[in-house]
Amino acid sequence: MRGKAALYPALTIALVLAFGLVALVGCSSGGEAPGPRDQNVAQAVPEVSGDVPEDEPVARVAAQVGPSVVQVNVRAVQSTPFGGVQEGSGVGSGVIYRNDGYIVTNNHVVQGANEVNIAFADGSKERGQVVGTDPSSEIAVVRVERRDLPAAKFAEAGTDVVPGQLAVAIGSPSGFQSTVTSGVISGLNREIPAEITGGRREEALVDLIQTDAPISPGNSGGALLNRDGEVVGVNVAYLPPESGVESIGFAVPSSTAISVADQLIETGQVSRPFLGISNRDLTPEIAEQFSLPVQRGVIVVEVESGGPADRAGLRREDVITALDSTEVEGSGDLLGALRDYRPGDTVTLTVLRGGGAGDEERIEVELGERPQ
Repeated sequence: MRGKAALYPALTIALVLAFGLVALVGCSSGGEAPGPRDQNVAQAVPEVSGDVPEDEPVARVAAQVGPSVVQVNVRAVQSTPFGGVQEGSGVGSGVIYRNDGYIVTNNHVVQGANEVNIAFADGSKERGQVVGTDPSSEIAVVRVERRDLPAAKFAEAGTDVVPGQLAVAIGSPSGFQSTVTSGVISGLNREIPAEITGGRREEALVDLIQTDAPISPGNSGGALLNRDGEVVGVNVAYLPPESGVESIGFAVPSSTAISVADQLIETGQVSRPFLGISNRDLTPEIAEQFSLPVQRGVIVVEVESGGPADRAGLRREDVITALDSTEVEGSGDLLGALRDYRPGDTVTLTVLRGGGAGDEERIEVELGERPQ
């Protein structure tokens, strides 16, 4: 079940995108055509050396995946309003996605960088090129000119991730490369409203994994791993101690990272599915006010004329409670569920007709493509 978490509505201190030193602004570049995906992604997690005791699961994960996590060093040169030039630098992390040179990191790590350099766990360094970025999901892809990289195994959709299971984070907090921290998966399907990201985002981050494995500036783009050494998430943000909480960090699920990275590698951009509605969250208070039979869901406020939802017969004041088998308790759940699909796919929406006055209906919608 996808549950929408209420994330500290009274919080006034901005959530920190876990990137070290400076904030940078917009960039992308291309490269030669990628090789076949199936031949270059990791098919299995590397074996563990016999030197690592079997009763040390965190150490075993670190030994398996540590070589696949890199440090991303960026440099930017920007013009100032007074005609001068301002230089900035920053440090983040990345995870080797394919052995033919592709590395997954966060959008905000490389956004606006004039120069990207990758430091590998073995001490070698390479100049990187930004293949593409997706601000919506906070995923970006960087490429280096190497074909022998130790790619990590990214967990595919359907891999069990449950609260309470072991979580291991590897990255470069404050530039300390290959730092390993551990904790548990604290929650799933978390949503971070745009208003608590310090003005650095225009939309919410949705469908996130929450962890108490310590994440700090510089961890952005690093790996969140399960006991088997599979990447289950790409670390993206944390709530700072001054917010009054401890050990609350977030990661983009690996299924999202895979979908976005594959599209960026293939085309340099991400094609997003589009319903063609404006909506708002249904709250228990609204449900009580209008005597609705459900307390959670998404209310359709407007239907775009001629759009996918309009063609399927969705109406204003319909309440969406599920998309295929995924329960929808709010807008974040709907957006997160849509990320599993591509334009042209057909999904089934479960709706309460006309604000819930009628019976529950199932409406098939062929998804369009979101305008860029």
